[in-house]
Amino acid sequence: MDEGTDAAASADFVQSFARGLAVIRAFGEGDAQLSLSDVARRSDMPRAAARRFLRTLETLGYVRGSGEGANRTYALTPRVLELGFGYLSSLSLPEIVQPHLELLSREVSESVSAAVLDGADIVYIARVPTRRIMSVRITIGTRFPAYATSMGRVLLAAAGEDAAAAAVEASVLEKLTERTLTDAAALRRELAQVREQGWALVDGELEPGLRSVAAPLHGRGGAVVAALNVSTSATRDSVEHLVEAYVPALLRTAAAIDADLRLV
Repeated sequence: MDEGTDAAASADFVQSFARGLAVIRAFGEGDAQLSLSDVARRSDMPRAAARRFLRTLETLGYVRGSGEGANRTYALTPRVLELGFGYLSSLSLPEIVQPHLELLSREVSESVSAAVLDGADIVYIARVPTRRIMSVRITIGTRFPAYATSMGRVLLAAAGEDAAAAAVEASVLEKLTERTLTDAAALRRELAQVREQGWALVDGELEPGLRSVAAPLHGRGGAVVAALNVSTSATRDSVEHLVEAYVPALLRTAAAIDADLRLV
């Protein structure tokens, strides 16, 4: 990119819009209510600027304020879903996947989900829960670090060796549990194995006691467009049962979804 292109890119960048989005992103899982100070800190801006953005978002109906003075807190309203609805509604993928998830969930009597890769994270696009097996509530749009999840490893592996290595290097490999794989070289070897066998197993690396297996979903052109998983508790299922009973069902469902996606 030459200097002229750089200048044009800079001229086209609307900083105030980007900062407004940063305020919205300050609200995360488990953080439904935030103070002005919380928002300012998380969005990395002065309190005065954060206050202006919050008031604007409140006027537009995307944020709701409660309390007065120093005790005033803010929360996102359901209207923020409008911001992503255009993207989600343009996709046929969740609609195609959902019926298959429901059939798979009934077959294995466990929670099943589908997700796509967004940078170093996976983002849930469809889900059929049977029981709560994590400390956080998983909904459409929930994000988890790809490196510590079965769906994330499937998606990283599908990106190719070089792209997967780059994604691993760019990830903050935090030890989420005692089992979390955080050595970059070991993670690359794990992705190579996933790439070879066509599915991934993660045992207690995202959260203690959570086990899951995942397989890739392919679009019309054959590229991996999403991942499908079955999640269970370590207290109910052994790793051996997960592999022997759930992986075949998972792969059959993935093949059925692939067949539907080829028609899109």
